[in-house]
Amino acid sequence: MTFRSNGALLAGVAVASLLAQAPAIAAAQTPPPAQAAPETEEPADIVVTGTAAGERRAIEEKRRSNNFVEALYANDVGKLPDQNVAEAVRRLPGVTVANDQGEGRYVVIRGINPNLINVTLNGMTLPAPEPDGRQVKLDDIPSALINAVVVTKSLTADQDANAIGGAVDIRTLSAFDRKAPFFLDARAALGWSKLNDGHPYEADAQIGGRFGPEQQFGAVFSLNHSERPIESENFQGATSWRVPTAANGFVVPDGYGLRDYNLTRKRTGAVLNLDWRPSDTTKLYLRGTYSTFDDNEVRDQNIIDNQSGFANQTATSGTFVGRGIVRVRLRNEKDNTKGVTGGGSFTLGGGAKLELAAGYTRAEKRDPLRSEYTFRTGGSALQVRYDVSDTPYVFTQTNSVAQTAYGFNAVNYDRRLAVETLVQGRADLTVPLSFGSDSSLKLGGKFLDRHKTNNRDFTTYTLTTGRTFNLASVSYLGDTSFYGNDYTFGSRINYATAQAYVAANPGLLTLNTASSLNNSLANDYDVSEQIAAGYAMATLTFDKLTLVPGVRVEHTRDRSKAKLITAASTLDQGYNAFGAKDYTDVFPGLNARFDATRNLVVRAAATTAIGRPNYPDLSPYVSVDLTTSPRPTVTLGNPDITPYKAINLDAAIEYYLPGQGVISFGAFYKKIDNPIYTQTQINTAGTYAGQTFSAVDVVKPLNIDVAYVRGLEANIQTRFTFLPAPFDGLGVAVNYSRVTGHGSGTVLGATPRTGDIPLFQQSRDTGSAQVFYEKYGVAVRAAYSYRSAYLDTLGATAALDQYTDKNGQLDVNVSYQVAPQLTFFGSASNLTDAPWRRYIGIKTHLVEREQYGPSFRWGAQLHF
Repeated sequence: MTFRSNGALLAGVAVASLLAQAPAIAAAQTPPPAQAAPETEEPADIVVTGTAAGERRAIEEKRRSNNFVEALYANDVGKLPDQNVAEAVRRLPGVTVANDQGEGRYVVIRGINPNLINVTLNGMTLPAPEPDGRQVKLDDIPSALINAVVVTKSLTADQDANAIGGAVDIRTLSAFDRKAPFFLDARAALGWSKLNDGHPYEADAQIGGRFGPEQQFGAVFSLNHSERPIESENFQGATSWRVPTAANGFVVPDGYGLRDYNLTRKRTGAVLNLDWRPSDTTKLYLRGTYSTFDDNEVRDQNIIDNQSGFANQTATSGTFVGRGIVRVRLRNEKDNTKGVTGGGSFTLGGGAKLELAAGYTRAEKRDPLRSEYTFRTGGSALQVRYDVSDTPYVFTQTNSVAQTAYGFNAVNYDRRLAVETLVQGRADLTVPLSFGSDSSLKLGGKFLDRHKTNNRDFTTYTLTTGRTFNLASVSYLGDTSFYGNDYTFGSRINYATAQAYVAANPGLLTLNTASSLNNSLANDYDVSEQIAAGYAMATLTFDKLTLVPGVRVEHTRDRSKAKLITAASTLDQGYNAFGAKDYTDVFPGLNARFDATRNLVVRAAATTAIGRPNYPDLSPYVSVDLTTSPRPTVTLGNPDITPYKAINLDAAIEYYLPGQGVISFGAFYKKIDNPIYTQTQINTAGTYAGQTFSAVDVVKPLNIDVAYVRGLEANIQTRFTFLPAPFDGLGVAVNYSRVTGHGSGTVLGATPRTGDIPLFQQSRDTGSAQVFYEKYGVAVRAAYSYRSAYLDTLGATAALDQYTDKNGQLDVNVSYQVAPQLTFFGSASNLTDAPWRRYIGIKTHLVEREQYGPSFRWGAQLHF
């Protein structure tokens, strides 16, 4: 992708001008690195329009670091219509996000799967409420509650090694981060979403200050609440594209559906930070955080599938007979994360510094109810004309079918509780060294005790023999428009009416035990993980050269419980499968920086990291299904699976512009051993869950040999302060990353995959471009974020791989500061109406396409 906007062209002209002027004016305007602002420098107070202070701090954080980092401070977080932390950091170089309902959810760094990224809050590891992986949901954390986010791309030995993709540290505000002894901020906003005509709203407040003798005590309390009604329209495409008859060779999708999502998403967050600095040598703190994330969703579906009797075919059109399906799903989700961390830093004799921290965090994902009703016709009740000449394609029902023809098929009730608790503590001792300048030795250790459980209760009911129940008893006709006037949405199911009908007709439904068992029991696990780590690292500074060698040792102890599932299992079965694994790893690393001139910094790093398997992969469950053909299927976890191991190489050159700005270019390379893929061993023999088989298909996570990732990054950020007024308020920030990579080995299946295998979540091209103007109290900022297609599901062959398509989104923010204490603002999100789209193999083979429409908000902020 090439950014060709006016802002990008202007950036090129301005950069050339700056580089030409740099030798003459750099010394006057830019301090040398040794004189850069120390980390404890108090920033200017935060206001909506004054983003320059936040950008300056972020640039300085990057500049003075001895490893590869990107930073975002509070001014940056609030300057665009970002709902959460994930959306805020997606504008950093090399960083993108995976979305849910049009909002950012998981951070992706350099195209690496979010499961391989370590997320911390105030330096302490965050738990993951999701049951299926280690990825941390950053949409649970409102952006209004954070002070800064620092993304680390090359690790140092004092950081957790579980970060092949990198690390994200979220920092909340301390009273000692502000100049003023007392501050109060409040903000409120109301919005409008075009697709559902909904009105989201949000409000947050923050109060803090220092008090007591010599202002040695500090306290900050932040509170945020938002509520957002969301509608998304999802065109449900094919699970496969097939040739209906061998004679004509025409390719036709195997299904078609319209899915209408309507939900209300609520976030509430609170932060309480307490500090006590009784002397210049002692600093104590207590950090408390709490956040909730609630989703209440109704999903309506109209589906046509089960095609047969094709006729009147051309290359793009024809007719067939098929089946009609109507569904409604009710889904409630209630997540919360709470934590407390205490610690302090102590300056000892000889300039040594001791830092101590301990914390407890608990993350919970609770699905009180996830339930779906399905009604369907007979297999050939619908007469359908299809046209696949465009994307999305069209299936049009040409005959009339009564609602009584849609008989009840099934209803399921799905409840889940996933909990992860972390108890952790760390100690770090830094001792000055006498050689070089400002050299030091740092020693420390960390212990983390992680306990993750997942309990799922899933039951399916079908119609009792001899009873009747059809769509006519529970349906209604709601909004029939879909994708504007392109499609017509048919009958919907009133979930409450369906529940009432079942309650009024005892004996109507029968529990389908066989269908319920596997879904309920295979997902249950109990995993305990203890990690004991110790490290030593030095910071060696010799004039312009700084070297940071280090080594970290981590010992991991895993203990897991799960269930063996056979035809004799019961829904209340306890744990009867157990796994255990202990291993120790050594992680050497070296970061180097060379200050070639006052403004030119050259960096390099060689580091190592680990990626521990996801919890379901470690779970020793075994599920035996005797009903599959041509052989029984056994699905199981693998507590003996080997963790990912990575060697990472980084290099970059950074030029810090006069005034405020940076131009940087970087390259990186990762060699990752033991990538994990779900694989199927076909027609093998073995004993599973006490049963011996001579021929069975076994599905489980296994390692392949190796994966390679390489990439280039470019970043330009500047304000055109050298231009005459009023144009000196202009600025741009443009970054672009190109990442390529693949796995190498064999993925077992009905058709084994050998050779180059694509990696999950890896976009080849990512980038963002921002153009902004700030002067006379006015701030206008437009930002475009882009991510190219990436693999999300590996198929039996490359032609069957499923991809999430490219996505580009434009957001705009405008504000006006009428007084230092009052600012009005407005914003627009997704002005490009960017859809979320998936396809199989080639882009015309559509799996699904979801659209959200643009949304707007306006509000005011008070600042004292």
